[in-house]
Amino acid sequence: MVAIKGTGVSYGIAEGKLYRYKRAESGAHCAPASDAESELRRWRTASEQAAEELDALAEKTRAELGEDAAALFETHRMMLDDLDYTDRIEELIEVERNSAESAVQTAGKEFADMFSAMDDDYMRARSVDVTDISNRVIGLLSGRTGGMTLREPSIILADDLTPSETVQLDKSMLLGFILSGGNANSHTAILARTLGIPAIINAGISPDDEYEGRQAIIDGSVGYIVIDPDETTKEYLGKKRREEKAVRAMLEGLKGQPDVTLDGKEIKVYANITSPADVDAVITNDARGIGLFRSEFLYLGSEAFPTEDVQFEAYKSVVQRMNGAQVIIRTMDIGADKKIGYFNLADEENPALGMRALRICLSRPEIFKTQLRALYRASAYGKLSIMLPMVSSLWEVQESKRLCAAVMAELKKERVPFDADLQLGVMIETPAAVMLAPELAREVSFFSIGTNDLTQYTIAVDRQSIQGLERFYDPRHPAVLRMIKMTVDAAHKAGIWAGICGELAADCSLTESFIEMGVDELSVSPRSVLPVRNAVRGAKSWHKQEKFP
Repeated sequence: MVAIKGTGVSYGIAEGKLYRYKRAESGAHCAPASDAESELRRWRTASEQAAEELDALAEKTRAELGEDAAALFETHRMMLDDLDYTDRIEELIEVERNSAESAVQTAGKEFADMFSAMDDDYMRARSVDVTDISNRVIGLLSGRTGGMTLREPSIILADDLTPSETVQLDKSMLLGFILSGGNANSHTAILARTLGIPAIINAGISPDDEYEGRQAIIDGSVGYIVIDPDETTKEYLGKKRREEKAVRAMLEGLKGQPDVTLDGKEIKVYANITSPADVDAVITNDARGIGLFRSEFLYLGSEAFPTEDVQFEAYKSVVQRMNGAQVIIRTMDIGADKKIGYFNLADEENPALGMRALRICLSRPEIFKTQLRALYRASAYGKLSIMLPMVSSLWEVQESKRLCAAVMAELKKERVPFDADLQLGVMIETPAAVMLAPELAREVSFFSIGTNDLTQYTIAVDRQSIQGLERFYDPRHPAVLRMIKMTVDAAHKAGIWAGICGELAADCSLTESFIEMGVDELSVSPRSVLPVRNAVRGAKSWHKQEKFP
């Protein structure tokens, strides 16, 4: 028996034979090209064919797995058309006389390496997407056909899997997968969760023939892999699988049930989303609303500042699909770990403390007003609220409100409909905002506590770079919990509500403590909605203030 520990990214237990994922050789022709024009034509033809394949794959995925999964391939389609990427390929062909295959291979590696070096987990995970796109084009150029046909139920063992490879595997034969590399935020990991199959990354084992055909059990919730398990291990994991299945059935039964504590207090359980494609998951998991819509996806996925109309359509689509439920949209949180070239932000030694989020908006009001106009226009189509990130001073909120008033005056003059009673709130992410909470509460309609940033700024540990500091990075630090309590108390004293939208909101072991503090709303990832609802329904709301002095 061999026991291996990796990182679980999609929970569940699977048992079956291991099969190594074998890719066909690329056959890339890397010799210098004598006819650049011919190579350019080959590249452009292959690019068009790849675009058609991605469109077809998006449609197939939409039919099988829904909008959320299909959006992954629509993103690939956009990346294939990215001017920086295509210009680099054509430069390699025209100037450096590379073959089309070599140019795509080189450009793909350069862009994948660029993404891999980024601080943000989400952006690092895009490295695999660039590689996927490049491999698709190289395959078309070289006439490569590849993939793998599963002939019996199997657990796939690979160095990594691209989203294209994952979605094209026979789902009836795919029990789970183990990757020696990978990223929890990759589209492949997202697809595994969408498919509901156990998945483990960073397993630290080479996907060679040593394990092929051997029996294995994997536990995607904790990242355990057992090869050639003994009877005791089989019995233990079999029992755990039956228990997990019962828990999932219980959680499914909570759909449609109210988010109410044992003693009758209602807690709003909302969902966090990154793009309109995530609304499917919000609806599937029965969230009561959206507590955090990260609007920066519009900027990260664009080659220039997104127009007012582009933003309006995105916000409107989400608000309409939520059918009257509250949708809280955070104004752009660009900067720090989310750098975008066309913003022309200066290099900073410590970007987490530099020009980011609301600081950019107030320094460049023309960008901010474009977003505010789109948001207010979209508010006419449902219950939209606006949330300001990274507030540290009272004047920042007051100046933002003046810009909001100016936008409303413009829209009124233009006879454009909007919700004049739209709620404006702030994210509490800095110790300064906590200390100013009584003053801030008089200016806004709600607070949402962003525990991710609040933790790093409170205990002075960079959450993007905690290697070697793991024992010091504690989101449950008493100082963080006391700041949450202080914020909630200030909100209620001013007559407004307060929620939590950081990762800590999904920690079900803290749910009752948050409710005892008086927290009114918890906003979590869509797949955490039902577990948090279960925790809410098993909690009591009486206050034990002595626990949080």
